[in-house]
Amino acid sequence: MTSRPVAAVDCGTNSTRLLVVDAGGAPLERCMRITRLGAGVDRTGRLDGEAIRRTAEVLAEYAGLLRRHGVAAVRATATSAARDAANREELFAAVEAALGVRPELLSGEEEATLSFLGATAELAPGGGPWLVADIGGGSTELAVGPDPGGAGRPAAVRSLDMGCVRVTERFLLDDPATTDQRAAAAAFVDAQLDAAWAARPELATPATLVGLAGTVSAAVSLERRLAGYDRALVHHAELRRETVDALLAELGPLSAEQRRARPGMEPGRADVIVGGLIVLSRLMARARAARCLVSESDILDGLAASLLG
Repeated sequence: MTSRPVAAVDCGTNSTRLLVVDAGGAPLERCMRITRLGAGVDRTGRLDGEAIRRTAEVLAEYAGLLRRHGVAAVRATATSAARDAANREELFAAVEAALGVRPELLSGEEEATLSFLGATAELAPGGGPWLVADIGGGSTELAVGPDPGGAGRPAAVRSLDMGCVRVTERFLLDDPATTDQRAAAAAFVDAQLDAAWAARPELATPATLVGLAGTVSAAVSLERRLAGYDRALVHHAELRRETVDALLAELGPLSAEQRRARPGMEPGRADVIVGGLIVLSRLMARARAARCLVSESDILDGLAASLLG
């Protein structure tokens, strides 16, 4: 077990994030930059060179923070966009050049498990079951549990190829998206969720829905009209289903430029927030969840904990 800080880096479809924790697991640094690594991947099957460059620039910034904190070990991962990309090795080389470690390509199931472990670590023991939903840019990971015999691990996981960027690029083609485009996106999400529930009946276990990642955090910021991101106000906040549906009804007919002017809107997320809210809204309907507990502890926390033993 190390006596020095450790760090986790996640190169996601929409954002590139860093968590540094001390030897006791207490956070020292959390960073998030929207890099849109997965731009166009759903259409081309390749990572765009400019997207890799944006990600590499952020990773160079993170490398400076790792040196400043004297980090002893780093675990870096790549997820949905890299899973789909034929040229992922270009990204891996850029990550290794910036951080000195080669990223791991996580499967959707591994991603779901780590997200579950990170999100539930702070929740009251025995307070489950929980249905953890990590709504990313390219995929959504679902995990339900804990498994009674699994040391806090989920009982069932499922990874779905739908997220705020993928849904936007595939269906919401106009700005603003038409009513028919939004309806087609919702139908696609419903079909994905129905297939997941059919494949893993454990997902139907009555459970508290725990939502992770940028869409759910953004929904809290929008509901509360926050001037800037404040983890203390977002972490473990509750989103009601009617709030999510009201935000979707409000923002769906607006252009990205109009959404950027909305109090609480993170500018870099304005173009994909409607796609994310469609996923969240349909998920809450499918899970029959009146509320969603928002967690800012997620896959990064699971990765960091794995380095601490």
